[in-house]
Amino acid sequence: MKRLFRHLGICLLVAGLQAHASPPNIVIILADDYGYGSAGCYGADAKLVRTPNIDRLAAEGRRLTDASTPSSVCSPTRYALLTGRYCWRTALKFETLSTFAPLHIEPGRLTMASMLKAHGYQTAAIGKWHLGYGMAGSDPKWRTDYSGELKPGPLEFGFDYHFSVPQNHGDVTGVFVENHFVYGLRSGKIPADMKLPGPTPDDDRFTSAYTSEALQGRGKAPLVIDAPHRKDEQVMSVLTDKTAQWIGQQKPDRPFFLYYTPVAVHEPVTPSKEFQGSSAAGKFGDWIHELDRSVGSVLDALAMNGLADNTLVIFTSDNGGVVELGNAKRSETQAVNAGLAVNGAWRSGKQHIYEGGFRVPFIARWPGKIPAGTVCDEMVNLVDLLATTAAIVGYKLPPASDAAEDSRNILPALLGEKNAKPARQDMILNSNAGVFAIRKGPWKWIEGVPAGHLPPNLSKSHAKEFQRVLFNLHDDPGETRDVSAENPEIVKELETLLRKQRDAGHTRDLSAQSSAAGSEPKAP
Repeated sequence: MKRLFRHLGICLLVAGLQAHASPPNIVIILADDYGYGSAGCYGADAKLVRTPNIDRLAAEGRRLTDASTPSSVCSPTRYALLTGRYCWRTALKFETLSTFAPLHIEPGRLTMASMLKAHGYQTAAIGKWHLGYGMAGSDPKWRTDYSGELKPGPLEFGFDYHFSVPQNHGDVTGVFVENHFVYGLRSGKIPADMKLPGPTPDDDRFTSAYTSEALQGRGKAPLVIDAPHRKDEQVMSVLTDKTAQWIGQQKPDRPFFLYYTPVAVHEPVTPSKEFQGSSAAGKFGDWIHELDRSVGSVLDALAMNGLADNTLVIFTSDNGGVVELGNAKRSETQAVNAGLAVNGAWRSGKQHIYEGGFRVPFIARWPGKIPAGTVCDEMVNLVDLLATTAAIVGYKLPPASDAAEDSRNILPALLGEKNAKPARQDMILNSNAGVFAIRKGPWKWIEGVPAGHLPPNLSKSHAKEFQRVLFNLHDDPGETRDVSAENPEIVKELETLLRKQRDAGHTRDLSAQSSAAGSEPKAP
């Protein structure tokens, strides 16, 4: 991995000549569990929810209709976004990382943050983290110790500033993390000469003891940490303010990269009092409204500081929304029953192998560069963002065997360049149970084989997905009819392609080949 950094340094001079004369600021807003159909510009009924700020981005930028996440759950997608590598190539083959997991991004691995920092960018990660802290070494019983230094972490691979919810909204830590320590930690394994920052004593967005409906409903107790604790209904307020403050500290003569990851609209669904009752879709609709307001605050901070015109803003989500129609107590289910198509017309949702778990909103705004009010139907994946930002700053990526193994440059699609060859003809998808699928052209082949050693409850809840099926998404976007028997040549081709791309260790440099699977299906 050390050679990656040598390669990065050698390329800086060339990159400086190739890059835009004034490199753009880059802001990625990665919402949590925010489904394809949950914004007005993607078809959400305005009588149920209103998303004026997200819709404003679409009106001022480019809305993509075929954007997918590499995984239908959060940790794997977040890893892939930052590294340009499918997460199933690591030890994490199914499910997500625990609250006590070590840092999942390998030491020395190229990331979007390290690449941009090497090009002079100030960098920050604010919001939900869920990629672990610390290093386990060879100790099988190792657990992250939140009373001490949380290192290595985001600062060790390119971020200058970090403020986070460590794992999930409602996790057992009940605290925020700032840089290498719990925010406001009063006692613990703190160096004697170090004073850790924390909230002001009169900040009523914090509390002395943490309670959360997410924990109470599962019989879990929060960790005992001597620090100010989160209030679930105030987490979005704190994260939004931290983000706006950081933007306000940036200087116009130095570009910045902001990776902002709100906790909304993940469970527990906890809109602040300001938004409670604001939606006809219930609490979940209120939660969407709070997310949209946070997006608006980011846009306002850019405008107020004179930064908007030279900033690329991307809004998307880490996976599709939750759809559990059998659980009437869930706020998402109540929203669906009220008429909100959380994931649009796509089947199922988060965790599963169907399109509702992967299709997400994806909007990009870059004034003067990205054509405003336009729509793009090209296939893209969140794993592509590293190669895309590298292209923006003129950095030639190392060989795919060394870094950004699965990332493709989708900048031409964002810029609306006519006659540009699509960067991606296929993509691999992976579910919470470790089931693989591959998409190419109108076709989607689901391998139907789960990862080994699944917990019994996961095997049971995903059992229907453990079968080999082929869908024609052009004719059947709802994935209702298996057409594998009528198309054995397509099945064979996609099976072969999936095995080839898994075994190769990378997909970025594999040559695209024309085939029956890449063409439109025959008329029925």
